[in-house]
Amino acid sequence: MANPKLNWQIHYKDNSIEGLKLSIMNNLEYRLAKDQYTATGYDRFLSTAYSVVERLVERWIDTQQTYHYDNVKRIYYLSMEFLLGRSLENCLINLGLYDICRQALEELGLDLETVRNYEVDAGLGNGGLGRLAACFLDSMATLCLPAGGYGIRYEYGLFHQRVVHGSQVETPDNWLARPNPWEIERPEYNFKVRFGGTVEKKPDAFGREKTTWWGGEEIIAMAYDTPVPGYKTENVNTLRLWSSKATEEFNLEYFNTGDYMAACANKVVSENITKVLYPNDNFFEGMELRLKQEYFMVSASIQDILRRFKADNTDLRHFPEKVAIQLNDTHPALAIPELMRILVDEEGLEWDNAWAITTKTFGYTNHTVLPEALEEWPVSLMEMLLPRHMQIIYLINHNFLEDVARRYPKDKERLGRMSIIAEDGERRVRMAYLAIIGSHSVNGVAELHSRLLRETVLKEFYEYWPNKFNNKTNGVTPRRWVKSANPGLADLITETIGEGWLKDLDKLRDLEKFADDAEFQKRWGKVKLDCKQRLAELVWNEDWIELHPDSMIDVQVKRMHEYKRQLLFALFIIARYLEVKNNPSGNGNGIPRTCIIGGKAAPGYTRAKLIIRLINSIASVVNNDAMVNARLRVSFLPNYRVSLAERLIPAADLSEQISTAGKEASGTGNMKFALNGAVTIGTLDGANVEIFEEVGNDNIFIFGLNAEEVVQLKQGGYNPRKYIDASPLLNEVIRLLETDFFCKGEPGLFRPIYDELVNADQYCLMADFDAYMEAQHLADKAYADTARWARMSILNVARCGKFSSDRTIKQYAEDIWNVKPLCLAKAQKSS
Repeated sequence: MANPKLNWQIHYKDNSIEGLKLSIMNNLEYRLAKDQYTATGYDRFLSTAYSVVERLVERWIDTQQTYHYDNVKRIYYLSMEFLLGRSLENCLINLGLYDICRQALEELGLDLETVRNYEVDAGLGNGGLGRLAACFLDSMATLCLPAGGYGIRYEYGLFHQRVVHGSQVETPDNWLARPNPWEIERPEYNFKVRFGGTVEKKPDAFGREKTTWWGGEEIIAMAYDTPVPGYKTENVNTLRLWSSKATEEFNLEYFNTGDYMAACANKVVSENITKVLYPNDNFFEGMELRLKQEYFMVSASIQDILRRFKADNTDLRHFPEKVAIQLNDTHPALAIPELMRILVDEEGLEWDNAWAITTKTFGYTNHTVLPEALEEWPVSLMEMLLPRHMQIIYLINHNFLEDVARRYPKDKERLGRMSIIAEDGERRVRMAYLAIIGSHSVNGVAELHSRLLRETVLKEFYEYWPNKFNNKTNGVTPRRWVKSANPGLADLITETIGEGWLKDLDKLRDLEKFADDAEFQKRWGKVKLDCKQRLAELVWNEDWIELHPDSMIDVQVKRMHEYKRQLLFALFIIARYLEVKNNPSGNGNGIPRTCIIGGKAAPGYTRAKLIIRLINSIASVVNNDAMVNARLRVSFLPNYRVSLAERLIPAADLSEQISTAGKEASGTGNMKFALNGAVTIGTLDGANVEIFEEVGNDNIFIFGLNAEEVVQLKQGGYNPRKYIDASPLLNEVIRLLETDFFCKGEPGLFRPIYDELVNADQYCLMADFDAYMEAQHLADKAYADTARWARMSILNVARCGKFSSDRTIKQYAEDIWNVKPLCLAKAQKSS
């Protein structure tokens, strides 16, 4: 249906240099009440950002009106994390205003690079899960898909990581301490969310049994909206984040009696729910708070989705025809019983009808086979906080197990293995199983990961529903991760093959014909050198380490976890240190190398924090050894975040993707590095397998056991000491750990790491070490041949067009969501 109101919205802001200058000056004066003498650097950023938001809002309103009037089917992406990073540059690029804004600021005596550096990273995510969600939002808007994201407006991010005496120290990430120009507060959109209380069954006016959930604690979810612009399209989608508010600011009765703390207690407790991203759940209160966060987000989101549906529709049977909800991992899985609760208890639908609607609406993305990500909640905690939902989950489980029993009448044990309720030890709710049973689609995020789900951890569910399972290999947005992060490379590519690659990444294949062109290789190398020089400045400012831009930049940056094997990289650094010490002339090891590591360890993850301490101790030894530091340097960059990644990734020569095979679901860092011309050294794990298939064996360094070999090794009785004894170099490396070489002032500090490696080695570092060293030596040899390395770098970029989040989202839209694009410009013309 054409939108009759679009006509009053056609007069957009002036996008000329003069128009943007006027907006910036007006915002500085009238919105911020500052002049050229009193304005701070952050004020200048704010006035610039508000000027961009004004231009977004026009398109944003038109987009939402068009979706409403055409009553289109919409996608709702539910995620506990959206790792957006900074927004100014990305918005300018997507709106086509980057050069205009840069020139406008120059004419005002300002520098865009300086202005944008005042923006802080949004503290809405931790690792790859949240960054993937952010890339998906960008792609959905770019592809003109009617879509939106739902999440939590965390007041504090995970934490700000500092390194003190080599150890990680967590300090609050108060990212909202100053105004956030990108969000619009929506107090008119608020919903009550209940915890605890009582469930009652009573007959309604017609004599039918009606279930009512009442009492307990009520909290208000209030909406904050962030516009998400597409690249070179008029469409602007919405990320809606929920903030918790108390139902009353304070208790007047307590206040009047002088008990001021008690008067405000309810407000403080209520607003704690969205205070911080993922509290440490090593204790009961932390676990309870995290569960509250998850239900708070999904309850508010489902209520809002139903509100929007009812604005244009009356028959709930058509809900799946207008709504597709994607669960980003298990964290939002409570959306399934929440939708059932509302449909059955509040809308009065029969159970079977409500269940049919629910299963047609939800899709579930699984992101890992690791136990900690296959989330489980104690039944006792669920019954205390969400008593009605536990009743619904019990009934979902009962109906499902009855079907399983009918299909497999002779396999009673299968019922326990497939039950949503785990009965071994403390009874627990298996959230992944709930998500699978309540969704019409279950997808993994890389070919290997999806195969492992089908063959191992979810094998019986795949046998039961083979058509429900599918793969959607992850991707990244080239707008942020190449054009914004690496403008020099983006300009060279565009000059060479045109700009179409930014919306069709497969066009990067056209670069292949230039891979052996000496002049093009020279220009390619110059772009990389410029990135390294910028990185050198950052490393000096962050870590006081002098980085040589002509050295090989060898990088591993990701969330700290033992399966990601930052420790294996640390062992390589020790081995390289020994090689250089034992061979000062440099024969065979003459390639200078700078090893850079970054990543946060969860506050309660003691082993990961000890590995950070070890890396910093190794760095201290290496960087202060005059015999070594001309050919090897080490830097641990603290507080790894999106804005740091945008500086670091374009400068990398070698990308460390060395997780234990079969443990990484996909990874997207590997894709970002490859698209910026870094060569991968890695295992056949996650999306590394598909990168290997795309770039070819000559343009990647693959080593180590594959997923099947890891399983066979463990089943055969893995003995890490066997590998240590068989490798003189590894023996020497382990000996340094055993003799406290890196902790002479604190003997025994790294003994837990030593004991794990020689006695258990859960992630097979010892088994892979020699193969890893061989791959590193091959990388040295390749890097020494400048032309060969340039060719490898060019072909990595040329052959990684598959790894665009646009491709991934197209597959979701076609295969799972059944949602069609609606481009705003076309809608306006048709009206």
